[in-house]
Amino acid sequence: MVTQERGADTASAILDVAERLVQQRGFNGFSYADVARELGITKAALHYHFPGKAELGERLVRRYGERFAEALRAIDDGPATAADRLAAYCEVYRRVLLEGRMCLCGMLAADYDTLAEPMRAAVVGFFEQNEAWVAGLLEGGRTDGSLVVTTPALDAARTVIAALEGAMLVARPFETAAVFDAVVGRLLADFVPGAA
Repeated sequence: MVTQERGADTASAILDVAERLVQQRGFNGFSYADVARELGITKAALHYHFPGKAELGERLVRRYGERFAEALRAIDDGPATAADRLAAYCEVYRRVLLEGRMCLCGMLAADYDTLAEPMRAAVVGFFEQNEAWVAGLLEGGRTDGSLVVTTPALDAARTVIAALEGAMLVARPFETAAVFDAVVGRLLADFVPGAA
């Protein structure tokens, strides 16, 4: 029992370090040696938990997607208006940026051509999950009149996600959230009546 728990703790620690490294450097910008060095374990111990970097990456995306889905459920359970939920969604990205990181799947999308097929599918699945959630939010806001959505909800959702991912990338070299905040302010003004 203790061995299983220790193994689970090690696997979780590996995922934590690898996630941070991907969010800061990209998938091709870190190695097993980087993770092993940071955790003070051998590369063999890494391979025990994740036989290859592709398996590690696929598990990273699944775990990140699960946590993101939890954040979306919390938003659904939180603010009452669609406008407030849209702002809360934007805040999820902002918090990641303030930690000196980028969206994990945004970083993986930049490395997409070099990823193994299961990782590619997981990245696409992450974005599809988010598109569907944002589209539902926007459609609900259009229906109840709390949001102005002038295009099909899925197209608008892709615009929202692309704007947030792009805002993170552009804000990163400036080392400030001000650029990101300006994009989010404009984005919300486009969807929320009277927000301009």
